[in-house]
Amino acid sequence: MTSLLQVVRPGAAQLPPGSDLLLAARRWAGPTRRFLARALPWVVRGIVVVAVVAFAGLAVGPHVLGYRTMTMLTASMSPAIDPGDVTIVTPLAVTDVTEGMVITYHIPIGEHQLVTHRVMSVEQGTDGSVTVQTKGDANESIDPWKATLAGDTAYEVRAVVPEIGHVIHALRTPAVATALVYGAPALVAGWLLLSIWRPRKQEEEVRA
Repeated sequence: MTSLLQVVRPGAAQLPPGSDLLLAARRWAGPTRRFLARALPWVVRGIVVVAVVAFAGLAVGPHVLGYRTMTMLTASMSPAIDPGDVTIVTPLAVTDVTEGMVITYHIPIGEHQLVTHRVMSVEQGTDGSVTVQTKGDANESIDPWKATLAGDTAYEVRAVVPEIGHVIHALRTPAVATALVYGAPALVAGWLLLSIWRPRKQEEEVRA
């Protein structure tokens, strides 16, 4: 049986074990850096856009357009509205409330918490008051109370944004809130620095 011996030319450098991995890592390092340099600004732009849209929709919109946003906490209206979904409600006159509408109102028992249910019956009093009986779509029976809608305005559900309530809840946790307070300005600062630095780098490459 013959064995083959590796012949090393005089003066040739002998690579240590694992050098192939090092060379491969160096080959990937350049393209990876270029990819990150191109992708990072777009990631930051996307985060900024989402933050601005969320702020406008949840904080500015209700004051300007008059709608309100509420997070569904129970499954009483599933599958139309699931827990964690955010409902967008708009005001309407209590005299315009009709059967089949999904409204948000304060129940007349317990702590008078808000509930979002479908109107099953409407009674209008001689004094102009409007009393409704409601039911959750997922519930087997009608709610065991009749609610006289307070004031002149009721709120009807106009749209549902799925799952965003979970995101809002997560953003309100102390850890995430702290990260946003310090992380968002850092991302914006990094984006601005990249916007300033990259054009100069490109000019230098053109001159070279």
